[in-house]
Amino acid sequence: MTWAPGGATEPGTVNMAGMTAMARTYARWVNNSGGLDGHKLRVVTCDEQDTSIGAANCARLAVKEQAVAVVGSYSRHGSSFMAPLETAGIPYIGGYGASVEEFSSYVSYPVNGGQPALLAGNAQQLARSCERVSVVRPDTLAGDGQAWLLKTGLAEARRPEPADIRAAESATSYDEAAGRALQAAGTSGGCVTSVLGEGTETFFDSFRRLEPSSGSVGTSSVLGSVGQSLIDSTGGRKSPFEGAYITGWYPESGDARWDRMREVIRKHAFGDNRIDPDDTGVQTTWIAYTALNELVKAIDAPQITAWKLTSALNHGTPVDTGGLTPVLRWGFKDMLGSSAYPRVVNTRVTFQVVRDGRLVADKKGFVDVTKTLSDASAKG
Repeated sequence: MTWAPGGATEPGTVNMAGMTAMARTYARWVNNSGGLDGHKLRVVTCDEQDTSIGAANCARLAVKEQAVAVVGSYSRHGSSFMAPLETAGIPYIGGYGASVEEFSSYVSYPVNGGQPALLAGNAQQLARSCERVSVVRPDTLAGDGQAWLLKTGLAEARRPEPADIRAAESATSYDEAAGRALQAAGTSGGCVTSVLGEGTETFFDSFRRLEPSSGSVGTSSVLGSVGQSLIDSTGGRKSPFEGAYITGWYPESGDARWDRMREVIRKHAFGDNRIDPDDTGVQTTWIAYTALNELVKAIDAPQITAWKLTSALNHGTPVDTGGLTPVLRWGFKDMLGSSAYPRVVNTRVTFQVVRDGRLVADKKGFVDVTKTLSDASAKG
C-alpha cells in the first residue's frame, strides 16, 4: 500500500499525489515483467489528505486490505498512522521521512535520513565556502532542532555559530527575517540558508529584493524546501535560487542512475502529469519499491507475508538500489542507534548546486553525516 496527500483537501495542503501515482506505475511495469519474483504486485493507494484523521484512515485501510507493507508513502502525522501498523505488524518501508516516528518506530524501515540528515549535510556543505552563516527557520520546536543540527555541523567544521533567525512558517512576506539574515551574514563570505518548507520561495523573493547589488551573499536550502520544479516555476536560470547550494538525499535528477525510473515512467505512466521524475517524493517511492522488490527476491517463498518481510528486514537482508543510495540494511547493528534517530540506516547525503537553472552535483558521490547526527543527538 502507498499513501500520500493528494493536495485537493483545501488550499495550502501538501500535494504529494505523484507518490501514489508512481506506486501504481511501478506495479504496472513490474507485473508486465512477471511480477516481484513471480508474485503479482497489487498496490492499494490512499489519499492521506495531509491530516491526522486522513493518516489514521489510511493506516486502517492498510490493515483492512491485509497489506504486507506500506511502501514509499508520505505523511506528517506519524502519531496517527504508526500505532495501527505496529498493532497489525505491517512494516513501513521507505517513507518520505516527514514524521519523527519514521525514525523511531520498530516497524519503520527508512531509506533516507530525513530532515535531520539534510540539515547535518547542509552544515557541511555551507562550511566549505561560507565564513558566516545565517539560518532562517520556523519559530517552532522542530525549528529549534533544525538550528541545533546546523550549529553542530558548523562547529565540527570549525565555523562560527550561525545566526539563528526565527520566522513564521506561513508568512506572506519575510522582509524582516531576510534583512536580519543579510545583516548577520555580511556582504562578503557570508551565506544565508532557509529551511522554511513551503515558505522558502516567499523568503527568497524577499531576500533577493533586499540583497545589495555590491558584494556577494551565498544562498542555500535543502531538497523538500527547494526542488527542480520550484526552480523551473520561478524562472529557471533567472530564478531567485540560481547559485544556491542545495543538500539532498539522492543523486541529482539528471544522473544516469535515474534512467530506469524515467524509462518506466515514460512507458507505463500513460502521460500521468502528477508524476515528476525530478520530485523527491516520486524518487523516494521508486527507491522504496526497488527495496521491496529486492526483499521479495531474497525471501524466495511461494507466499509473501508481512511477517516474512519484517523478518528479512530485521535480519539485515542487503538491498541494492542501483546506486541511488548506499546498499541498505536494517539489522540492529546497521542502525544509527542515537536517542533521537534510532532507526536511521542511511546517513549519506548529496551536495548539489543550482547552475543555469538546473540542480547539478556540487560534489561527486555521497557525504556521510553520521558524526553530526550522533553529536547533535548526544548534546541536544
